[in-house]
Amino acid sequence: MNFSDKLDILYARRSSEGGKDGESIENQVALLKQYAADKGYYNIKVVTDDGYTGTNFNRPDFQRMMEDVENGIIETIVVKDMSRFGRNYILVGQYVELVLPQHHVRVIGVTDNYDSYNTEN
Repeated sequence: MNFSDKLDILYARRSSEGGKDGESIENQVALLKQYAADKGYYNIKVVTDDGYTGTNFNRPDFQRMMEDVENGIIETIVVKDMSRFGRNYILVGQYVELVLPQHHVRVIGVTDNYDSYNTEN
């Protein structure tokens, strides 16, 4: 793992509609923390938006996270799966393929086996 002072963000989101037990914030955070420990991420920050839809990006902690991206203090964003990042796949694609690479931010979807640094995704 490349060690730096930048943060590795563990981002969890649950919509107000609830969902399956595996989608709870607590379960997502536990999975993300285990992943971070297994992969050697050490400078982590947990960011959660509980009760917010994924159909738009008007979520308070998501917006704060993106401010940190703009300020250059984030290296990696790790989510349980890409639907936790957002449900609007066109906008998710714009973030993952255009916005975040401009800031050299890697995105990982754990259960999707997605890694923005893997060109075969």
